[in-house]
Amino acid sequence: MKLSRYCLAAGLLSVSAPALAQSLTSAETAQVDKTVTDALAKSGVPSASVAIVRGGKIVYTKAYGKQAETGATRDDAPYQIASVSKQFTAAAILLLQREGKLSLDDHVSKYVPGITDGDTITIRQLLSHTAGLQDYWPQDYSFKAMATPVAPQQIVDRWAKKPLDFKPGTQWQYSNTGYVVAGMIVEKVSGQKLLDFIKARIFKPLGVTVYDQDLAVGPGFPQGYGRAALGPVRPVQPPARGWLYAAGELAMSARALATWDVARLDRAVLAPEDWATQETPVKLADGTSNGYGLGVFTGSANGRRFVEHSGEAVGFLSENVVYPDQKAAIVVLINSWSSDAFQTIAQKLAGIVLSPAASDPADTATLARVKTVFAQLRGVGTLDRNLLTDDANFYFTATTLSDYRTSLAPLGTPTAFVQTGKPRLRGGFVNRSYRVTYPGTVLSVSTYAEPGPNGKLEQLLVTPTQP
Repeated sequence: MKLSRYCLAAGLLSVSAPALAQSLTSAETAQVDKTVTDALAKSGVPSASVAIVRGGKIVYTKAYGKQAETGATRDDAPYQIASVSKQFTAAAILLLQREGKLSLDDHVSKYVPGITDGDTITIRQLLSHTAGLQDYWPQDYSFKAMATPVAPQQIVDRWAKKPLDFKPGTQWQYSNTGYVVAGMIVEKVSGQKLLDFIKARIFKPLGVTVYDQDLAVGPGFPQGYGRAALGPVRPVQPPARGWLYAAGELAMSARALATWDVARLDRAVLAPEDWATQETPVKLADGTSNGYGLGVFTGSANGRRFVEHSGEAVGFLSENVVYPDQKAAIVVLINSWSSDAFQTIAQKLAGIVLSPAASDPADTATLARVKTVFAQLRGVGTLDRNLLTDDANFYFTATTLSDYRTSLAPLGTPTAFVQTGKPRLRGGFVNRSYRVTYPGTVLSVSTYAEPGPNGKLEQLLVTPTQP
């Protein structure tokens, strides 16, 4: 199963806080539709299904394109979500721990015998990919054995009894094998099949329907597609049963997955402490971490936290991103495993759903004042010297004012006037810089102002810069 490690995290998180309004405007809806349809057209991916959470509520779900060779495209169609399922396996473990039936720090040999170094590997290490067990499916294609049905124990016997790739807890390496072992532990402790347990304890309380991805094939279900190099997009043959299991066995609609995202935001179904445990990055023996918790990646970019996981099944790719502080989430499911369209769509939808953060009041007020003074300096009205300190008024002599006016007036009205960088303190003033754009000309404006939203300007210097 593909490990994308949220390579688009920086792009998604470069946008900021969500709009206060929950529902999408008609303009935003049009942007979403265009984003998805354009991505499908450019990539050749047959279909996509998306869900958007804003303000802690599901505000949009829609499916696009061709989900199968026959049948209508349905918004509620269950796509195979593959490794996005890992967080549900981890949640099952957390539920059992909450009941006192196991501990994350139990050794796996207590529940599943015969695993290499099972008396030193902990359940926590299974769920955080730090156990050292060799991954049974690193390929992005169906390898030979996947044509034959498999049972979890057979995966364990072939891959979990090999020498470890590293000492448990010393490295991070994505391992589907570890999740197979974790699923077997859930079944051993609960006395139920893994899927039955998570349906009863997670999905029934949420009121959503999920499917075993091995059974989510044929009429009524999305068809998986792929392509060889730049060749034609073709339907692909699903693997034999059993290969995804606890590492990625679920098929569900975008709305169903978004419903789980809302539960994460609300701290529902699981205890708040268990949500926090899942989202806490597990540290290696040397104290470092790559941000992976228990079935989810976590981190932040540009000051915005995210909780994320992607997934790859044969013929399917998925992306699920939650922004806890912004009460938002993006779900993108596609039925091709030969394109990064799922990431492209997720990135662009985030840019639509998460609107720019509110500016610092002092920055906003100072920008308005700088624009006013700049306009006066280029000849729009008379300079209001009450907006300037004594030193700034001393600087703007008649000659200086004449030079400003005669050089700036011919440029006309700027097409853009934006603050660049963060404000800095110096000499008792706040230093801010601005970029002023005209057709063919770009100016840099350096200012100093008294602290606070009503501070007078100590400096406003204009210099040319490169476009």
